[in-house]
Amino acid sequence: MRVFVGTDHAGLEFKEHLKRALADAGHEPVDCGAFEYDAQDDYPPFCFEVGERTVTEPGSLGVVIGGSGNGEQIAANKVPGVRAALVWNRSTAELARQHNDANVVSIGARQHSVEEATELVLVFLATPFSGEERHARRIDLVSEYEQERHRPAGGLPTREDRV
Repeated sequence: MRVFVGTDHAGLEFKEHLKRALADAGHEPVDCGAFEYDAQDDYPPFCFEVGERTVTEPGSLGVVIGGSGNGEQIAANKVPGVRAALVWNRSTAELARQHNDANVVSIGARQHSVEEATELVLVFLATPFSGEERHARRIDLVSEYEQERHRPAGGLPTREDRV
């Protein structure tokens, strides 16, 4: 599988390790930067690149890396069609794919050992979307909102027994 990988300075060393680990696992890593250490660089352009390339290439997935992964997830999610998930353990990596069909994983390089962060990415990549109707329906609701910018069915669900 083609895997687009991007980071700012905080994840530069991990990105180089991850590219080798991805290739060893049979994936095709594509480096979206940063390409050199610059403590003043900004993560959004690298995350936008990963997101745009992931969305335009069906069957691919993306990885964004930062110090915490928080900002990188936020930036990647600004790309229409991206469903980026910040993962911090095996369960969140699996659920991001199984329930949310996340197509980009965000990792905090300063939050994990190299081995642990690598495992989280590999688990994410190996986990398929469950395809369950309830999860597909929820993803469709998010996608519709992203495209149309209005709440599905006119607003919040209501219950008749509430006044």
